[in-house]
Amino acid sequence: MQSSTTDTFKRDLSRGEQIEHKVLSIIRKTYPKAYKVDGYFKGYDLFVPEVSTSVEVKFDEKSKDTGNIVVEVEFNGKPSALSTTEADYWVWWDGYSLTWFTVDLIKKCIEETKPPLCRFVGKGDSKEKKAYLIKKDVLYKYAL
Repeated sequence: MQSSTTDTFKRDLSRGEQIEHKVLSIIRKTYPKAYKVDGYFKGYDLFVPEVSTSVEVKFDEKSKDTGNIVVEVEFNGKPSALSTTEADYWVWWDGYSLTWFTVDLIKKCIEETKPPLCRFVGKGDSKEKKAYLIKKDVLYKYAL
């Protein structure tokens, strides 16, 4: 059981890093000094020094099946993700495309649409998280 959770985490981490590199290559077309933050840093994934901007990259391929985007706000009883982000922008890969948001627009969506706040243990996780489940067609109205 534990190795299955570890294998899922490693696979998801690898896919997430691939998407981060994809986003970085797009950003570098305009801002060649942009870089991926090395190691574990929960503030953001990418930094663009030319415009002093940070980007968090999210991966939610399961949304193809569920129609929901998961917006985490707590993990293992501690604030996380949207609650602690230092990023200016979040970019979601949903298995089809990349969609860009400012953090303020994500928060505005939650405030205005009041999606359900759910508790669950995500696949590959061993601890409970709290997250908003926002219908993609609702959240994407707030995209850039």
